[in-house]
Amino acid sequence: MIANLIDRKNYLRAVRFENPEFIPMTFHLNDACYHTYPQDWLFDQMEAHRFLFPNFVRPKEPYTPAYLPNAQKERPFKDDFGCVWRTNMDGIMGTVLEHPLGNLEDLDSYVFPDPETRMGLGHVDWAAEKDRLERLKEQGKAVIGGLRHGHTFLQLCDIRGYENLLMDMADEEPRLEKLIQGVEAFNLEIVKRYLAFDPDVMTYAEDLGMQVGLMLSPVLFRKYIKPSYKRLMAPAREKGCIIHMHSDGDIRTIAEDLIEGGVDIINLQDLVNGIDWIEKNLAGKVCIELDIDRSHITTQGTPQQVDALIREEVERLGSKKGGFMMIYGLYPGVPKKNVEALMDAMERYAVF
Repeated sequence: MIANLIDRKNYLRAVRFENPEFIPMTFHLNDACYHTYPQDWLFDQMEAHRFLFPNFVRPKEPYTPAYLPNAQKERPFKDDFGCVWRTNMDGIMGTVLEHPLGNLEDLDSYVFPDPETRMGLGHVDWAAEKDRLERLKEQGKAVIGGLRHGHTFLQLCDIRGYENLLMDMADEEPRLEKLIQGVEAFNLEIVKRYLAFDPDVMTYAEDLGMQVGLMLSPVLFRKYIKPSYKRLMAPAREKGCIIHMHSDGDIRTIAEDLIEGGVDIINLQDLVNGIDWIEKNLAGKVCIELDIDRSHITTQGTPQQVDALIREEVERLGSKKGGFMMIYGLYPGVPKKNVEALMDAMERYAVF
């Protein structure tokens, strides 16, 4: 990924409702884009949209992304928890097809990864990570630490298997608590190590929603997952760190639970949750990082409809006081004219 670093001062003012100069806008290109769109066209767009890509330097040679280990075609990947991932396209995160604890009888001999050297998806050099974050501080960029995407509920799904995990919860399987504690202990150590570097933001990304409703009932979420979230977020809260939570899908039934747990920035999808609902229930109460539609208007609509969507969302959810950001993740399949319209609109409506 070609990094798009975040201006610290304006970002913090937006999060804290302190009258930012502009709405923070993030345009993220998935690594698969670099081999599905013409690279020269991508780079032309990035050069033409300096507000979105202020740090971009055009590569002199064709760009080859360093694909995540679980996003490499025809190369199954076993992560630190023993879960085996497979994908059909370079750059697109795969799916776990082999679960190390498909049989819960193996729990007693199961070994959790060591956070001294592992991050969940591979090796970590904490000294190098400290140096990286210190450089960001020196550059006036927001310093962000956090857990890997899918740190708790999805990690349990990957280890156990989705159906097995839900049945464990429904049956109140006594051994499930030991598994949750093991995952949480690993995650908590990662959190503490990042907090030692004094980050501005700690991120806790985890997809919980489907197109309609959650992947587990709100009752089961509150019983098994929410308590772990609160314990993982507590050290960041105590340190005065901004807490960022991302979840794809329909999370309306637990949004209040997330905020109650200490979330300062909630990153959620626009159309699946509904602009009306977001405006009524979240606007002005918590900083919203709105995840712009990736499956309807931007992929199937016209450039005019794309522009209208961004404008409506800014007008209804944004405020000069702050508390609003937008992010778009580009994946293969979006028409080039709509990509250009998105970039244009995000720049156009970033300033009231």
